[in-house]
Amino acid sequence: MTNKIFIFMALFLCAVTSRAEDGSSLWLRWQNVGKAKIELKGVQDGVAVARKELSAGYCGKSAVLRIDKAMADDDGFAIEERDGRLTITARRTSGLIYGAYEALRRQALGMPLDMESHPRFAIRMLNHWDNLDGSIERGYAGNSVWKWEQMTNTSTTDRRRLPAAQAALMDRIIQYARANASVGINATVLNNVNASPQMLSSAYINKVRWMADVLRPYNIRVYLSVNFATPMKLGGLATADPLDPQVGEWWRTKVAEIYRVIPDFGGFLVKANSEGQPGPGDYGRSHAEGANMLAEALDPFGGKVVWRSFVYGANHKGEDRVKQAVSEFEPCDGKFRSNVILQSKNGPLDFQPREPYAPIFDRMKRTPQMAELQITQEYLGHSRHLVYLAPMWKEFFSFVSPDRLQGVAGVTNIGDDTNWCGHHFAQANWYAFGRLAWNPELTSEEIAREWLRLTFSSDAAFVDTMTDVMMRSREACVDYMMPLGLHHIFKFDHHYGPEPDGFKAEYPLEWCPVYYHRADSVGVGFDRTVATGSGATRQYREPYASQYENIKTCPEEYLLWFHHVAWNHRMKSGLTLWQELCRHYQHGVDEVDRMVMTWRRMRPYVDDRRWQEVDDRLAHQAENAREWRDVCLGYFEGFARKNK
Repeated sequence: MTNKIFIFMALFLCAVTSRAEDGSSLWLRWQNVGKAKIELKGVQDGVAVARKELSAGYCGKSAVLRIDKAMADDDGFAIEERDGRLTITARRTSGLIYGAYEALRRQALGMPLDMESHPRFAIRMLNHWDNLDGSIERGYAGNSVWKWEQMTNTSTTDRRRLPAAQAALMDRIIQYARANASVGINATVLNNVNASPQMLSSAYINKVRWMADVLRPYNIRVYLSVNFATPMKLGGLATADPLDPQVGEWWRTKVAEIYRVIPDFGGFLVKANSEGQPGPGDYGRSHAEGANMLAEALDPFGGKVVWRSFVYGANHKGEDRVKQAVSEFEPCDGKFRSNVILQSKNGPLDFQPREPYAPIFDRMKRTPQMAELQITQEYLGHSRHLVYLAPMWKEFFSFVSPDRLQGVAGVTNIGDDTNWCGHHFAQANWYAFGRLAWNPELTSEEIAREWLRLTFSSDAAFVDTMTDVMMRSREACVDYMMPLGLHHIFKFDHHYGPEPDGFKAEYPLEWCPVYYHRADSVGVGFDRTVATGSGATRQYREPYASQYENIKTCPEEYLLWFHHVAWNHRMKSGLTLWQELCRHYQHGVDEVDRMVMTWRRMRPYVDDRRWQEVDDRLAHQAENAREWRDVCLGYFEGFARKNK
C-alpha cells in the first residue's frame, strides 16, 4: 500500500505543477485514481458523499463505512487501513463523511491513515456577510456566491431538471460544500448580520430550502441572520417589542414555517442594538429578553439563537468602546435560555491585526459562548495582502480555552472570484479556520504545511520556504500597520490604508483614529488603566488585569493599547518608544520585501497563472506597507519631535 501512495503522490504533484491553474480547485486536488469498492456496515442513508469521494479518490481496493454506537456521540471517526482495505468507523453518518475526507487528505500527504479524531467544538460555523443584492459587506473576492435570482426552480436538486444557470450555481455550491466538509465545517449563516427583513419572506425561505437541500449531504446546517424588527417591516406589526404577545406569536409562526420546509434548520444569528441595527433595547428590554423570545420560538424544533455581543454606542456615551460589551452583557449573565449562545469577537474592539483577547470570555460565566473570528481581512490588507491568520487565532486560544466554548464562527472571505478568495494565499485562512475549528491544538505551522502541499507542491524546498513566509506574515502586517498596541488608525469606512489623523465631526468619536492613538507632545497610546485611565484592565481576570495595568509588566505588543506612553520611554530593547516604533515600521516593510523576493524564487514550483497573480499582489502589498510606514511615522513624528 505504501508504494501505491507514493505513486499516487507523484501523479498528484505532476498534475498540480504541469498545467495552468486558476485556483478554483482550492486544496481538493486529489485525482480520480480508480473505483474502490465501498461497503456499508450498519448504515444505508446519509453517506453518499463519503461513498462518492472514496470510490473516486482512494488508492486502495476497498473501503468499509461502519457505524459503531459505542463511539463518542459526536462527529468524530476512526480510520484503519490494512493491505489496501480502508475502514472508517463513526457513531454518526457525519463522522463517516469527515473520516472520508481525512483519509483522502492523509493519502494525498503521504501520511499514515490509521488514526482517530473528534471535533473540539460542536458548532463549526461560517458567517457570510452577503446581502440579497449580491454585494458582500467586507468582501474582497467579488460578489456573493449565492445567486438568489438564479434559484428559479427550488423544487429539485436533480441537476438535469434545473435551468442551466441554476445547474452551474449548484455545481459551485457543491464545491463550496466539499471544501467545508473536507475541513470539518458543519454550519453556515447565509446572509449579512446587518440583515434584510426580506430574508424571512416566504419567497426567500423557499430559496433557502433549496440551498439547505444542496448542502445537507455534506452535513452543513443552514442558519440565517435576522433583523430584529422583521415583525414590523415584513409582518406589518406596530412593534417588535419582545415582550409583546403578538410579536412572540409572529416569530413562532415564522419559525414553524421555516421548519416545515427545512427540518434541520440551525437557527438565527442576531446583531441587535449595534451600529444602528434594531433590537430589544429600542423598547427598554435587555438582550436576554430579546434573545429568549426568539429562543422560545426555536426551542421546540431544536434551533439555536446565536446572539452577537458586538454592541457599542448610545447606551454607553463616554465609555471606552472596548468596555461596552462587558458593561452591556454581564448583567444578563445566567438569564439566557439554554438554546442561546453569545457570540463574541476574539478581541474587545473590532478584528484589529492585534488585540488582547476579549474579556467578555472571562465575565460571562453562566452563558454558553462562541468565538467569532474574521477570516476576511477587513483590517489586514483585504485580499490584497498575504497575511496568514492561524497564528493570530492560536494567540487567542492561548488566552481563552477552547473547553469554555460551544463553537467557533468565522466571518468568511469567500466570493464569486474564480479562486474563491481573491488572493490565492487567502484560501489558506479558510482552510486554517476549519482545521482549528475541528482541532485548536494543531499548530499554525503544520496547518500551513498541509495547505501548501495540497494546494501547490510537496517539494520540500517550496514547502519549507513558503511555510516560513506564511508564519512571519501576520507579525509583519502588525509591524507595518500598527505595532506596539496601536489600533484602529485605518481610513474611514473601507478600512484600507492608514489615516492616523482621521477625524470627522459627522462620525461618532469612537469611530475616529484620533480617539484610539491619542498622540500628543507627551506620548501616544490609550490609557486604559484603573489608576488613571478608562479602567478597561479591570475587566480581565488575573494575572492579566494586574499585568496589563502596570506599564512595567504590560507586554510590549499591547503597550499602546493599555497605556499612554512617553515618546522617550525606555523599551526593553534599550531604545526609546519613538525609536522602537520606527524600528517596527521599517521591519514590517523589510519583511514584505523579503516575501516578494522569496516568492520570485518559487517560480519553478508554481504554475504560471497563480505565480503571476500572487506576485502582483505581493508587489502591491510592498507598496502599501511603505505607505503605512511613511504616513504613520510622518504623522507621529510631528508629536514625538516636540519631546526629544
